[in-house]
Amino acid sequence: MITVRKSNERGHANHGWLDSNFSFSFAEYYDPAHMHFGALRVINDDRIAAGMGFGMHPHQDMEIITYVLSGAIEHKDSMGNGSVIRPGNVQRMSAGTGVRHSEFNPSATEQTHLLQIWILPAQKGDTPSYEEKEFSDTDKRGQLRLVASPNGEHASVTIHQDVKLYAGLFDGSENAEMPIQMGRKLYVHLARGKAEINGLALAAGDALMLTHENQLTIQHGIQAEVLVFDVF
Repeated sequence: MITVRKSNERGHANHGWLDSNFSFSFAEYYDPAHMHFGALRVINDDRIAAGMGFGMHPHQDMEIITYVLSGAIEHKDSMGNGSVIRPGNVQRMSAGTGVRHSEFNPSATEQTHLLQIWILPAQKGDTPSYEEKEFSDTDKRGQLRLVASPNGEHASVTIHQDVKLYAGLFDGSENAEMPIQMGRKLYVHLARGKAEINGLALAAGDALMLTHENQLTIQHGIQAEVLVFDVF
């Protein structure tokens, strides 16, 4: 079964400095039909104004992935980590027993566009940890590159849950196919551009939920950036 979720069906909030679309219930946006997809709990599509951001705030028992599409985000946390995350970087923070962090757009002129992704951990009470890796456009061009996994395979970041995250870039004749293991399901988020996924035309912000399917096919991309979550 394939379910389409169009971009304009997501939750939305515009705070001036922060313009967000919510794939799942978050903050004031509540939709009982879209609370989570397996262990995938949050995909917030955020645009942050120049010089603005989130002050120091707490998280607990959540696997948090930051995926920057344009601009940059400056991260600082109570574990002593500090970094500027740019397109190509994948940042993973395991909140575990508790961590505080801040995120600011360091540019005085440019907007930051990013995806804030939360995944429910396999167990509560883990020790907080942090990881960041870079995946070049070449790594993702015309293929689905594993960027996060439970055991850090293929030099991906390690998340504490049975979820795999793939990222790919597709344009023109570039295409990819991925078999879906029995008992698994996929959440496919088109971060930008256009593409045909399993025969369905999608645009930026659209998503597909695949259950009881055996294959994912991506083709006819136009500057497309695709994220694929393999969950149970």
